[in-house]
Amino acid sequence: MLRIYGAAKSRTLRTLWMVGELGLAYDHKDYLPRAPETRTPEFRALNPNGRVPVIDDDGFVLSESMAINFYLAKKHRSALYPSDPKHEALALQWSLWETDRVDRQLVNYVRHSKELPEAERKKEIADASWKEVVESFDVLEIALAKSAWLAGPAFSVGDLNVAGALYRALFLDLAKWPHVQAWLNRCWDRPAAKRARAMRE
Repeated sequence: MLRIYGAAKSRTLRTLWMVGELGLAYDHKDYLPRAPETRTPEFRALNPNGRVPVIDDDGFVLSESMAINFYLAKKHRSALYPSDPKHEALALQWSLWETDRVDRQLVNYVRHSKELPEAERKKEIADASWKEVVESFDVLEIALAKSAWLAGPAFSVGDLNVAGALYRALFLDLAKWPHVQAWLNRCWDRPAAKRARAMRE
């Protein structure tokens, strides 16, 4: 049995979306980031980083949401895992790009402009983060103006990983990036995405 550790209100959202796409049965441990459950010796034995998500797939333990999603899609021979090596490489490229260029930047922008109590927000962090988000969205817009999907002719693990990480962008004004907005909506309109989103909201 596949066991998933991590709450939908974390990067585990991407993995919950993936298992929905694959139609997998799983046991869910709904642990929030930095929750007491992630500090126990039992959890630290699974992931010494103390972070979620983590999966235990019949004894195979893996962390990092992007890697988890690649593993699950490939193991279950899903069409979401590109069979063409070039498309596979693009899925990896965009997933790694997101973790470097958008993930923390978008989180910091939203936290310091909307989510945190006003007294805890730092405008300088929000402004600096937004500048980097704009640069990254500009890059994504160029790619999506050329292709409807990031890694080949169809929706793939690459799209799921990046769109899953851009959950907070669903609530931003993306008019400046029409191709990004249309792609993000296409991704999150999938039934499995809607189910994962409902778990978070």
